[in-house]
Amino acid sequence: MELSLATRAVAEHAVLEVGGEVDVYTAPRLRERLNELIDSGARSIVVDLNRVDFLDSTGLGVLVGAHRRLRPLGGRCALACDKEPLLKIFRITALDQVFPLYPSVEAATDPSGPSA
Repeated sequence: MELSLATRAVAEHAVLEVGGEVDVYTAPRLRERLNELIDSGARSIVVDLNRVDFLDSTGLGVLVGAHRRLRPLGGRCALACDKEPLLKIFRITALDQVFPLYPSVEAATDPSGPSA
């Protein structure tokens, strides 16, 4: 399956909607788009994984890389995901302790919510 990427702004957040499979073949495109967002000044990025069917360790590495680039800039990378198989990956790898996880983009960008 192909990877789809779409970017939109929600308040001060850059939202990257990801669809399809994030694997060793498609992860470089995701990395490139995240780097473009950071290089263009985005400091609050929400990666919407609700249309992702598969995520491997390469994809996890890309997300961690974005987190590591944003942290010294005072930024943050949050994830919107309500798919239990993906959430299980984040729990098993303890990345649920690294990334703020939200069930939806709306929850991740809600100014009254925790850490938003």
